[in-house]
Amino acid sequence: MKAAVIDLGTNTFHLIIADITADGVEVIYKTNIPVRLGEGRINENLIIPEAFERGIKTLNDFKKEIDRQGVTLVRAIATSAVRSATNGADFVAAAFSRAGIKIEVISGEDEAAYIFNGVKATGSITAPSLIMDIGGGSTEFIICNPEGQLWKKSYNIGAARLMQAYFHSDPISKDDQSAIIGRLDEELADLKQACLDLQPEVLIGSAGAFETFAVMLLKGIDIKNISSAVLDFTAYRSLSAKLISSTHAERAVMPDLISLRVDMIVIAAMITNYVIEHLGLKAISLSTYDLKMGVLYTIWEDQKLDNA
Repeated sequence: MKAAVIDLGTNTFHLIIADITADGVEVIYKTNIPVRLGEGRINENLIIPEAFERGIKTLNDFKKEIDRQGVTLVRAIATSAVRSATNGADFVAAAFSRAGIKIEVISGEDEAAYIFNGVKATGSITAPSLIMDIGGGSTEFIICNPEGQLWKKSYNIGAARLMQAYFHSDPISKDDQSAIIGRLDEELADLKQACLDLQPEVLIGSAGAFETFAVMLLKGIDIKNISSAVLDFTAYRSLSAKLISSTHAERAVMPDLISLRVDMIVIAAMITNYVIEHLGLKAISLSTYDLKMGVLYTIWEDQKLDNA
């Protein structure tokens, strides 16, 4: 069976198509488009008209590829930007009427569950771990061990939200950094308690910004051909300090830093540093599998049950 998953992220829309057989999931096509659905007014819970139209155009393009590939099952998953927008329902309706795409708007808890399924499929959960997925609108945390999930929660502290609210200087000022850290202090008290109780040792970063960290740290690696990688703790800390202290112009010419992430990578580094410093984590790694792969593996698991 050919299945397609569309991940309608706050910054980027992803399309992934896979052959699903009894043996597993084989990805045969993937693409992504920087739609920037959360542009401008994400903290006002509004999809602005320009972003709305970019989203519908991208879904039309995805639908053409889905039809060309002869896909039999399509799951289109919308997360924080659509979930929180006052005109999110209008976007869902327009996607169906104008692009023929039926969107599922999922909760933050369901988002975290799919992310866990994706990371689990890499085989990289070998110790008590904290999975973190920094999106544009929200950030998900899952505490787990090789046996399964122990705790999960989604927070409205995505990189685009924090950037629009607090990142008003170049390079980011101490005052702006303090405002972001204050917001994290307010939001993450229950995460700190859960980590105190459950003692995760490894931080596993799910795709997104962590792929950027990995590409910048692991020279010569082809991120498209791996499912996971260990990152050097000291090298990451050095890179994050460089990103946070640099100007926009300096980051714009850094190798392997795509334009969409030139500013948001500063926020991602700050969130990552905060988590490392406050939660006593001893190692850091990347999972290139995230929500969309989690959805594909959920489809695969459902198929196995149906055929049992």
